[in-house]
Amino acid sequence: MKNENAIEINNLSKKYKLGVIGTGMLSHDINRWWSRFMSSKKDAVSHKRENNSNHLAKNYEEVWALKKINLKIKTGDVLGIIGKNGAGKSTLLKVLSQITIPTSGSAILRGRVGSLLEVGTGFHPELTGKENIYLNGAILGMKKKEIDKSLEQIIDFSGVKKYIDTPIKRYSSGMNVRLAFSVAAHLDTDILIVDEVLSVGDYEFQKKCLKKIGDVSNLGKTVLIVSHNMSSIAQLCEKTILLDRGKIIRYGETNGVIEAYLSKGIPVNPEII
Repeated sequence: MKNENAIEINNLSKKYKLGVIGTGMLSHDINRWWSRFMSSKKDAVSHKRENNSNHLAKNYEEVWALKKINLKIKTGDVLGIIGKNGAGKSTLLKVLSQITIPTSGSAILRGRVGSLLEVGTGFHPELTGKENIYLNGAILGMKKKEIDKSLEQIIDFSGVKKYIDTPIKRYSSGMNVRLAFSVAAHLDTDILIVDEVLSVGDYEFQKKCLKKIGDVSNLGKTVLIVSHNMSSIAQLCEKTILLDRGKIIRYGETNGVIEAYLSKGIPVNPEII
């Protein structure tokens, strides 16, 4: 019997130590390591450097971006995720997209996951738009024949057909996000994860995206959307979670959660804390 839950999140937590290696993203870690390495070379005495390093390590501030998140999302649901900046929304999506690893707990996702978290995520700047479509499909585990079937739809929807054979390093941010969303929405994924990047596109493209997300959900696919645009969340999502300081403080019918978020005092659901 097919499991009705597309996503199961159990006691998921993510801790960052500000200023140190261990962000969970390789590129960030390499940058930080190199910065510290170059700085350390300026020290004349090696043992003094080590002592200073140990002293600083004890004083690093720890920040819990997520704290004991528990959530089950049914197949075909469109879930909104809202909250102020720094609430943990993007961190949650990065963990679910396996871009970063949790400190503790687990997240089970059943099926292929397509994510659009930052402009150009998963794109190689030296490759053309078309080559990046195939690259993204390969990352999802798709065969070339599968990608071929969706190629024309992806290109037409994106509106960048004229530039599809141009390296995307020459694309504007708007063109980049158009192609990125089109790839994520048209390739054969079971779960679509979308961050606030849709705001980069113009009004007409945003309307196309909203309609496409509705079409995707009607096909039985699961969609997670982070946005500060409450009208979009209300239009697309039956249920929404409200995050604050890494915790889910409210979960339920979208309009009620939005009202709570926009009110001065946010009533907390006692059963989820």
